[in-house]
Amino acid sequence: FMVTLSYRQTIDAYPGGGGSYIVAKDNLGTIPGLVAGSSLTIGYVLTVAVSASAGTAAVLSAAPSLLPYRVLITLLLILFMTVGNLRGVRESSKMFGVPTYIFIIAILTMIVWGICKVKLFGYVPVSHYSIPKVTGDITLFLFLRAFSSGCTALTGIEAVSNGIPNFKEPSQKNAKTVLELLSLVVFLVFGGLSYLATLYHAVPNSQVTVVAQIASQVFGNNIMFYIIQTTTAIILIMASNTAFSGLPMLLAYIARDGFAPRQFAKRGKRLGYSNGIIVLGVISGLLVVLFKGETHYLMPLYAVGVFISFTLSQSGMLIRWARRKEKGWLHKAAINGMGAFITFATAIILGVTKFLDGAWIVLVLIPL
Repeated sequence: FMVTLSYRQTIDAYPGGGGSYIVAKDNLGTIPGLVAGSSLTIGYVLTVAVSASAGTAAVLSAAPSLLPYRVLITLLLILFMTVGNLRGVRESSKMFGVPTYIFIIAILTMIVWGICKVKLFGYVPVSHYSIPKVTGDITLFLFLRAFSSGCTALTGIEAVSNGIPNFKEPSQKNAKTVLELLSLVVFLVFGGLSYLATLYHAVPNSQVTVVAQIASQVFGNNIMFYIIQTTTAIILIMASNTAFSGLPMLLAYIARDGFAPRQFAKRGKRLGYSNGIIVLGVISGLLVVLFKGETHYLMPLYAVGVFISFTLSQSGMLIRWARRKEKGWLHKAAINGMGAFITFATAIILGVTKFLDGAWIVLVLIPL
């Protein structure tokens, strides 16, 4: 809720698209702007790698015989998204909308029916997988690790404030409506699935996703199970489209300012920033090969960069209100100040708890 409130104000202040790079550069200076830009660049590359790998995991949960081809399937999905964006995939947004609505309806149905099945009809869930034996104390550190993993659910919020000009007029009002709906959906789906995971004793497993474990117990091995898996796979693959529209635009801004090769600022034949699209496809493909298409390995890298850019964006907004002292600036500064504090704390928690899991790579890459 805090991050959503903070980004509502960013939408008001930057109607031309207030990505972290622009906000930080405008209010904090060139170096913080470039730190935000590099954090976002890493975040976008990882969005493609994570989304495609998670989409593959959903497919493999429904068709385990394809398990040996995990990396190949993921690379084919990235190739499909790259070629599609070079040809102008944005025109197909209505086609992508249908699976989105089916996914939301199916997941919310599963959450409601899953809770009713246990609480009203007395179903006793039995875990199909044994919980890994781990010795050690349940410490604050363990809770912080769990918290930092959960924070990856917030990473889509940046994309809304980045792409305000893409919305139908009145673009600011529509962007704020989307931001609020996004937050509501994240809250319901993420909260509901977390609760079902405790009810149905779902266990992290590299071969079957948590959603698949829950769906198989809630619905059994029927059509609803396959609808959940199919729409989840499509949604996760389509999530990478955010990066394919966001990163080329970000690189174009940075290139125009003289901090990236100027080729990134050139539009291709179909008016997309094709050089940015190709580079994104190639680097995310390399990451998938390096990390064997495992979302568990990619996730720690993903969230650190995003929360660094969140923090710089919120700090930039705080300084903007303090400098301008417009009407009602105190409560706006309080919201962005609180947002900056929370996202900074999260970035530190992520950096420390996920350091050995791969976060160190991001903390080396950003300064480079």
